[in-house]
Amino acid sequence: MKVFKNIRIILGVTGSIAAYKTVTLASSLTKAGALVDVILTEAASKLVSPITFSSVTGRKAYIDEDLWKVDDHVLHIELGEKNDAFLIAPATANTIAKITHGMADNLLVLTALASRTALLLAPAMDGGMYSHPATQENLDLLKKRGVEIWGPAAGHLASGLSGKGRMLEPDQLLGYLRCWLGREGVLKGKKVVISAGGTQEPIDPVRIIGNRSSGKQGFAIAQAALDQGAEVILITAPVILTEPVGARLVSVKTASEMAEAVLSESNDADLLIMAAAVADYKPTLEADNKIKKDQGGLDVIQLERTVDILKEVARYKTKKKIGPAAVIGFAAETENLLENAKSKLENKNLDLIVANDVSREDRGIGSDKNQVTLIWKDGQTRELPMMDKSDISDELVLEAAKLLP
Repeated sequence: MKVFKNIRIILGVTGSIAAYKTVTLASSLTKAGALVDVILTEAASKLVSPITFSSVTGRKAYIDEDLWKVDDHVLHIELGEKNDAFLIAPATANTIAKITHGMADNLLVLTALASRTALLLAPAMDGGMYSHPATQENLDLLKKRGVEIWGPAAGHLASGLSGKGRMLEPDQLLGYLRCWLGREGVLKGKKVVISAGGTQEPIDPVRIIGNRSSGKQGFAIAQAALDQGAEVILITAPVILTEPVGARLVSVKTASEMAEAVLSESNDADLLIMAAAVADYKPTLEADNKIKKDQGGLDVIQLERTVDILKEVARYKTKKKIGPAAVIGFAAETENLLENAKSKLENKNLDLIVANDVSREDRGIGSDKNQVTLIWKDGQTRELPMMDKSDISDELVLEAAKLLP
C-alpha cells in the first residue's frame, strides 16, 4: 500500500464500544507504512488502554493528561499541524457535537480544531442517537464545512437493537482512507473501466465452461487506479474477493454480458484495462434442465465463438468515434509469450499489452504474485520482475496514465 508510506495520520478514538476495532485499523495502517499517532478521549481509554495502541503502532498514544505535561510544548498545535490525515473512528454523538460547536475541552477536540487537514469522521452510536435531529443537524453542518463522514452502517448494535449506527469495519475505513489520500493522483478526474475474473458459459443450469482466473490482478488494478484518484468501474465475473472501496462494481457472468457492460461503460471512459479472462467459446445451446450423464448429452458439446470484446471496442472507436482514449489488454500465454502478445496487441489495436506466462505454478493464475512484460504499440517493452500483483498494478496504472491526454 504505497499510498500510506510515511504518511502521518492522527487517529482519534472516542468512547464507543467500537473502539476495540480501531486497534485493528491502527495496526493495518502501521503495517502499510503509515506513522499513526493515536489520541484517546477519557472515555475511550476506559475501553481500550493507550498501551494497546502503542503496542501496534510503535508510537506514543496520547490522552488528556499529556496536554498538561511540561515536556510537550503546545501539544495540540504540534499534532494538529503535522499530519496528512485526521480520522476519528469511532466518532460518538458527543464528540461530533463538540466539534460542530467548537467545544475544546479535551485533547482530541482541541487537536481537531487546530488541524490543518480536513477532518474525517466514522460515526458510531446507537440507532436512536444517530437518527436524532440534533445529531443529523450536526452531521449536515459538518458536511457543509468539508468534513468527510464515512458511515455508519446498519446492523446489530451494542444495545442489542438493530439499526443504522455501526462503525464501518476497519478494512472499509482503510479503503475510504486510501481513496481520500489518493484523490489528487495522476488519474484524478479520469474514468477508468477495468474487467476482472473469468467468465462462465453455461452448459445447463448446473454445469459451466469456465477458467481458473481468480480476478486478483483485475481487483488489484482497480485498487491501484483508486489510489491515483480515478473514478473506477470494475466489471467482474464471479470471484471470491472483497470489493475495493470506492469502485462501482458491475457483476456479470458470461462473455456476452461482459461485452455488453464493457462497451456501455467504456463509451465515455478515458481508459479501459481488460484484465478479465474471457471465454473464447461457449456452448451453442444451453439445456433448460440438468443433463443426465446416462443420457449421453455430455459426450459431445457443440461450441461457438464468443464475442471478441477488444475488437468490438476498437471497431466502436474507429467507426462510431466513441470509446476510451487508451486501451490495455492482457495476454495470458503458455508458450511463445512475446510473439503471441505482440500479435494480439496489433490485431486488437491496443495501446499497451501485459504479457504473462501462466504455465508457471508460482505466479499468475490464482497466485498473489505475477511476472509480466509490458509491450507498447511502438515496440517498446519493459519487463517487470516477479512481484506482488498489487505492485504490478501500481506500475501498470502509472504507465497507463502516461497514455492519456
